[in-house]
Amino acid sequence: MTNTVLIVEDDKDIADLIRVNLHELGINTEHQCDGQTGLKSALENDYSLLLLDVMLPNISGLDICRQVRQAKPEQAIIMLTAKNSETDRVLGLELGADDYMTKPFSVRELQARVRVQLRRANLLQQRPSAVMPQDDLLTVGKLSINQQQHSAKLSDQTLDLTATEFDLLKHFAKHPDQVFSRAQLLENVWGYHHSGYEHTVNSHINRLRTKLEQDPAQANIIQTVWGVGYKLNSQGVN
Repeated sequence: MTNTVLIVEDDKDIADLIRVNLHELGINTEHQCDGQTGLKSALENDYSLLLLDVMLPNISGLDICRQVRQAKPEQAIIMLTAKNSETDRVLGLELGADDYMTKPFSVRELQARVRVQLRRANLLQQRPSAVMPQDDLLTVGKLSINQQQHSAKLSDQTLDLTATEFDLLKHFAKHPDQVFSRAQLLENVWGYHHSGYEHTVNSHINRLRTKLEQDPAQANIIQTVWGVGYKLNSQGVN
C-alpha cells in the first residue's frame, strides 16, 4: 500500500528536509506552503497522514486540525510546533491531533512518529465491513470493542473515536484495573518512549473522558491514580 503524506509548512527548507527523509522510507509526499491551500487539499483529497505546522499564512495549523478533524474523524494528524510553544502543543492535541513534534526535531524521531501513524492508518483502511466472530470482541462490562472493525460501544452507544483514541481505549480494556504510567502508555500505544511528550497522553486521556464519562471532571471510567498514572476502572463500566 502506497502512503501519501501532506506536509503543510511555510518554511521550504524544513518541508524539503521532511520530504527527503520520508521519501527515504518509500513514502509519497505533497507540500502546501500556506494554510488556505493546505486546508483545501486536506479536505478534498485522501492522505494517510497530515503534517501541519502551527504558524502558517492565512489559516493556522490549529484551525486546519480542527476543521479536518470535524470532517474526517479518523484522519491521522501530527502537529509541528515551536520548541517553547507549550500552549500550541496542548491546544493542538485538544483539537484532535494524534501527536506533535517540536522544532528542531530529530529526523529519525520524525520517521519513527510517521511510521506509527501510518501503521494505524493502514489498519483502519484494511478493516473488514462484515461482522467479525465473537473472538474479535473485547468486552469489559458495558464497554465492547470490535478489534477488527476498529469500533467501540459503551452501553450500545457507538463511540466516535479517532484512531489513536481507539488504540488507547483498547489498551486499557485489555488490562482493566491495571495502572499505567504516561511513559508506559507512550511506549505501548504510540510506540516510542521519548521524554517530554507527556502532553500527548494527558490530552488523549482528556478527550477519551469527554466521550466516555457523564461528567469528565469526575472521571469514573478512565481514572487517575495520583503519582502513578491512569487505569480503566472496570466497575465504572458495569
